[in-house]
Amino acid sequence: MTMNTTWGYSEHDHAWKSNETLIRNLIDIASKGGNYLLNIGPKGDGGVPQQSVDSLKAIGAWMKTNGEAIYATEASPFAKLDWGRCTRKQPSDRITRLYLHVFDWPSSGRLVLTGLANRPVEAFLLAGNQRLQVAGDNSAVTIMLPAEAPDKIATVVALDIEGAPRIVRP
Repeated sequence: MTMNTTWGYSEHDHAWKSNETLIRNLIDIASKGGNYLLNIGPKGDGGVPQQSVDSLKAIGAWMKTNGEAIYATEASPFAKLDWGRCTRKQPSDRITRLYLHVFDWPSSGRLVLTGLANRPVEAFLLAGNQRLQVAGDNSAVTIMLPAEAPDKIATVVALDIEGAPRIVRP
């Protein structure tokens, strides 16, 4: 993918993708099991356009806090989530960690994973390790969130569940 609309440098191409778009593209692709190849078109003198530098710094800052939710993860077990995306890891035979990348912070203060039948073990914000209240039944897990999203682009909630994800469809 390009950072603007051209694969090479063009002094006339000022249609830069926002940092939000670039970070959410990275999350979206990781949630589908893919890799994000982001093109940087260097100038004729070999320099990198300042907009590219600024965007890479923003991606790097987000990754410094949330990289665990991207690196060495697997695709989401959910077909679609209205509020964001999910990646996952299996740190042990008994536990799966779901990384819930929340794009649209719920005004209700509740993040609901409809169709997740696993028993939740714990939930926390990846940035700052703030523990969150979590409850589950046979068809959904609900996580209580703070009133405001810590990251306006994508806040990551880590959710540990028992076993491999079991998704039930109504």
